[in-house]
Amino acid sequence: MKPNRLKKIAKVTLIVILVWAGLTIWVQYSGKEFVKTIGAEPALASALIVYNPDPIYNLDEQVCTSFAMGLKQLQIRSTIKSVKAAETQQQDYDLYVFCVNTYNWTPDWRLTNFIKEHPKLKDAKVVALTVGAGATMRAQRKLEWHLSDRGADLLGSEMYWLLKPNDEARMKEKNAEVAQDMAMNFGKRIGSLIAENRN
Repeated sequence: MKPNRLKKIAKVTLIVILVWAGLTIWVQYSGKEFVKTIGAEPALASALIVYNPDPIYNLDEQVCTSFAMGLKQLQIRSTIKSVKAAETQQQDYDLYVFCVNTYNWTPDWRLTNFIKEHPKLKDAKVVALTVGAGATMRAQRKLEWHLSDRGADLLGSEMYWLLKPNDEARMKEKNAEVAQDMAMNFGKRIGSLIAENRN
């Protein structure tokens, strides 16, 4: 292969790598502050749901909200926060829910760093939610590992996809709506576990 051709290939490869790295950093660290509360007082229990907002599509926010709506049916009050809003979090909760986006087959850095630094996860009840286009299994495993490494009690873990069918029996429905419905049902199941421990 001619030296000039090799130089051109190397230059194009370098540009692609730099663009990819720039996009990765942008999607992982561009999240804004977000706080939303679902459920009224008095509540049977409290939950903190944390996610790092994806700047392109908000399936993560939709899934978190639906999960909180499921908890609400079991009288559990949820506070949904972006990582940026939760970084100064000091309050104790009965349940911690972490929803990660999948970038390059791994969970987003900002949320995994938040988990590594969170002071109250030892023996805490936690739930893992993994969101992505479709290839999320590795990200889910890594998220579960991070929570296990902190000594948390993992009550459940589910994945929700933007492009891959969430339920092949519901192909005629919008995929994001199926994901929301599944997240709400998951919230109900987790809420039932919390409620049983309270009784």
